[in-house]
Amino acid sequence: MPTLLLIRHAQASFGAADYDKLSELGHAQSRALGQALKALGLVPDAVCLGAQRRHAETWEGINQALGHTAPPRILPGFNEFDFGGLLEARYAGRPRPDKLHTDRRAHFKALRETVLEWQRGEITDPPESYAAFTARVRAARTEAMREGHETVLVVSSGGAIGQTVGEIMGAPADAMIRLQLQIKNCAMSRLIITPRAAHLSSFNETPHITAANEARLLTYS
Repeated sequence: MPTLLLIRHAQASFGAADYDKLSELGHAQSRALGQALKALGLVPDAVCLGAQRRHAETWEGINQALGHTAPPRILPGFNEFDFGGLLEARYAGRPRPDKLHTDRRAHFKALRETVLEWQRGEITDPPESYAAFTARVRAARTEAMREGHETVLVVSSGGAIGQTVGEIMGAPADAMIRLQLQIKNCAMSRLIITPRAAHLSSFNETPHITAANEARLLTYS
């Protein structure tokens, strides 16, 4: 049955001037995932990427092993929501936590609270409304499967994947951020797409992680 492989990008550069590029560890993660997918025989018929640099760089690493020759389709609907801009909108005119954009614990605690407020429409002038975010992620999923391929690989981000999984499972809106914060870098979730519905087959798989490399390669941000 038609399958959509949703892959979260490899580790980006948290705390750096340009978050959107992969860290050195992120490049290693993407190459390891490509090798694991090849060993499993999971070679896609088509590839779609969000439009962000970390999506493209993750695919480049994966594809070193897969050798997929057709150019990927770029679908900006799979982009992450602008979490930096959303945090700035929430804290406009308000005291903000120390090291909001540089300390992981402070950042992700604030992000969770901010997303919940965003979903309730409590943030003034966000970069994008939550309704617009959900609509464009849903539209990108439909577009990725439009050409009728049997297996489509998508590289996206944690928020877009969390939103997709939560929606498919009929979960409340707040499931998105709870799922997002669980998704490992380079983790894969499988969706079975039928003419009537989408079904979750697996969530947060890490075929590239082994007992030998877990301490080095397993990250969440």
